[in-house]
Amino acid sequence: MRAGLDGMVVIVTGAARGIGAAIARQAAEAGAEALVLVDRDPVTFDLPCPVETVTTDLALPDAPKDVVAAALARFGRIDGLVNAAGLTTRAGYGDATVELWNRMFSVNTRAPFFLMDGAIADMKRRGQPGSIVNILSMNAHCGQPDLAVYSATKGALLTLTKNAAHAHMADRIRVNGINLGWADTETERHLHAVTLGRGEGWLDARAAETPLGRLISPEDCARQAVWMLSPASAPMTGICLDLEQTVTGAP
Repeated sequence: MRAGLDGMVVIVTGAARGIGAAIARQAAEAGAEALVLVDRDPVTFDLPCPVETVTTDLALPDAPKDVVAAALARFGRIDGLVNAAGLTTRAGYGDATVELWNRMFSVNTRAPFFLMDGAIADMKRRGQPGSIVNILSMNAHCGQPDLAVYSATKGALLTLTKNAAHAHMADRIRVNGINLGWADTETERHLHAVTLGRGEGWLDARAAETPLGRLISPEDCARQAVWMLSPASAPMTGICLDLEQTVTGAP
């Protein structure tokens, strides 16, 4: 069965670059009727379907409500949602602050929850099925010490993914997630090369040491996300897929 999104209006957050942009492009290629692309930075690429862009900071309490309102005002319904936006700021025991904790949870956990809430409300109001995909992280299983706060946000979203799937299975609303491993994105390259001062070649050298000889690509993640969104993955729900070059629990 083709993993098509024909006739679906889909919201994608974090869509200006990286994972979100790759998902937006593949969703359009898969036949999405329309897309609502959300990011705090402008979305600058073109797609072969109608697009509504919403430039907002998901840390703002009203941002999810505004996104849902924009989708309904332009297209009249929401059939799918991908929560791909997220902050990856490093902070753990000894250097985390209350301000950082609150901002990380506002973007990585609170915003996805209320976007799901808004999308589910529309799906239920219309009595129609829908599909939600949350981009999680392998760090949800535990996480590195310097990613303690980030790991907590993704662990919470993992639980909410399963909770929503359980709560709305009878409504024919499927909710799944992807525990994304180390991915080769613009943000990741800037983090290691500039923020952490490791230089331009550091990430490529580490990637060469992995089993595939490369990191997970945005396109790798996007293929899984589009499949999860599509009817081809039905009736699967409540699944959080590990997308990484290791097997959890293996020595």
